Amino acid sequence: MDIKEVLATARREGVKLVRFEYCDVSGVARTKAILASQLEQKLLEGVSLTRAQMSINLLEQVIHIEGMEPVGEIRLVPDPATFTVLPWVPASASVLCDQLGHDRLDWGACPRSYLKRMLERAANIGISVQATFENEYYLAREQDGRYVPFDVFGHAPVYSTIGHDLNAELMIEITDALDAQGMFAEQAINEYGAGQQEISIRHADALTAADHQMKFRDTVRGVALRHGLLASFAPKPFPDEIGSGAHVHFSLWDADGSRSLLYDAESPRGLSKVGRHFIAGVAEHLPALVALTAPSYNSYSRLLPSAWAAATTAWGFDNKEAALRVCSPFYRREEQSYNIEFKSVDASANPYLALGALIACGLDGVDRELEPGEPSEHDPVRMTPEELERGRVRPLPTSMGAALDELEKDELLLTSLGDLLSRCYLAIRRSEDEVFSAQDKEFEIRNHFYRF
Repeated sequence: MDIKEVLATARREGVKLVRFEYCDVSGVARTKAILASQLEQKLLEGVSLTRAQMSINLLEQVIHIEGMEPVGEIRLVPDPATFTVLPWVPASASVLCDQLGHDRLDWGACPRSYLKRMLERAANIGISVQATFENEYYLAREQDGRYVPFDVFGHAPVYSTIGHDLNAELMIEITDALDAQGMFAEQAINEYGAGQQEISIRHADALTAADHQMKFRDTVRGVALRHGLLASFAPKPFPDEIGSGAHVHFSLWDADGSRSLLYDAESPRGLSKVGRHFIAGVAEHLPALVALTAPSYNSYSRLLPSAWAAATTAWGFDNKEAALRVCSPFYRREEQSYNIEFKSVDASANPYLALGALIACGLDGVDRELEPGEPSEHDPVRMTPEELERGRVRPLPTSMGAALDELEKDELLLTSLGDLLSRCYLAIRRSEDEVFSAQDKEFEIRNHFYRF
């Protein structure tokens, strides 16, 4: 959609307010709304944003970061291709934005521009990336100052018809709202937790996939709110229930997207040489990468062994406990459906940073022609020391602070982020870790439950 099409659509649909949206480094979707009368002008010039806005952490504290003082402005410059009318609120639309300086370039801390740079790096060696985020989330109500799962009549069995019927009307409304915005739902199920749901949407190019993740969270939360419900994408919103992930499914293709670079019919189990190198690169950097993909304090309540959350660097074929699962392809669609699921990621992540960093790590493996260890055939907790060594399986950090320590040591990731964005990220996340480490579980839940 170009600017003319955006303006025509806004007029036709009676849009009165347009949200100019971006995602900060804490994973919070933020917006500045404009009146439709200003849309034509603002689509071109953008909306003002103070540099200091990107120095606000999850707790709404302003953290001092050199280069992000409350002096000077940047612009939220919208991408017209992301314009959608919002089905759950009247006369409203949204558009996703890059953060640009007055020179119309990335000012140094734009997450969306970071992902674009990593995709350009991949394109320079003939690789294009397709991806999608597979989200789990909880439906809940707030009662007497605490959150209560939507499934108040008892814990419906996972994948059950009972659980489906309990939530069918809302699920249909959500999937219709997604479809109306160009996100085509392929699967919608009740998950393991009480009131936990999962929706899978069709893959797209990697930038669109990250944009979809932003709009997906907005849509689910917005439609649920119309029904008096809160949709929580927190990694572990209920301490006694299973956690929620936002697994990334991705595939690698040639420049024009016609040939899979992951699939090789002549290779063992179909995994190509490029695929092995990419997996090896991600696995090598994974202890640092999780600081960007499972980034919140609450993430480490989910990232546990034998919880289908992937707490090690293991990879394998259809191994649900591996951080990198090579998914078995579908009959007669082997090349088209061959993909890798990255499991050590949740919806508290900024999707542009998470996907960009994942690509940066994989490309490092391709560039250096790294080889992974042996694929894990079991849950890593049940593997012998010899099997773990052959698979090069290492544990992932068990706390936010430990993950940030790993990120600070990872030159590849820090260099890929650049000076301002890496300093901003580390400062913001360190400030969150300091506060949450000094508080109890109730404080943690209260300040994660409805942030994402």
